[in-house]
Amino acid sequence: MSQDDRSNPSQPGADAAAQPNGAAPAGAAPAQGGDAAQAAGPGASGPAAAGAAPEPLAALQAELAAAQAKAGEHYDAYVRAVAETENIRRRAQEDVSKAHKFAVESFAESLLPVKDSLEMALGLPDQSLDKLREGVEATLRQLASAFEKSKLIEQNPVGQKFDPHKHQAISMVPAASTQPPVPANHVAQVLQKGYTINERVLRPALVVVAS
Repeated sequence: MSQDDRSNPSQPGADAAAQPNGAAPAGAAPAQGGDAAQAAGPGASGPAAAGAAPEPLAALQAELAAAQAKAGEHYDAYVRAVAETENIRRRAQEDVSKAHKFAVESFAESLLPVKDSLEMALGLPDQSLDKLREGVEATLRQLASAFEKSKLIEQNPVGQKFDPHKHQAISMVPAASTQPPVPANHVAQVLQKGYTINERVLRPALVVVAS
């Protein structure tokens, strides 16, 4: 070999001798496996990377299961609340129905002695006028007691100031002609008593008003 051949670096033998053992020749494409390992970066290769992926999935599945259990509890509570509300509504309707149906039961019971007294008075033969009057007065007291128990209050507003909510004026008379004297715009005479039940007007009193 000439001196020129030994000094020329472009010879194939020189190229091979210049490369370390196992290194790719100059100009050769790098191995694809090396590129993949470099692209994945440190810590992304090997069995450890494959085992790290299921951990977030398992946590999400656990959270989903807990949320589903909580939702089931809330739904059960909702169903129980709806059922309880329906029971309360049904019981309230029954109570209102019974109240309407038996509202006069107590008042009717208090009137039974009045009817009994009237029947007894009619069944007695040869009654004197005084005895008959005495029986009627006793029966009237029984009726007044029945009214009082039922909050049915008699209104006899003689001498009171005229109240259009409780009184119904039939006529007017001059205040100077009233006996006993009453001021103007006051009740001079009651033609028919009024009644209130639980402070509500059941029937207004028919009155004559002084002017």
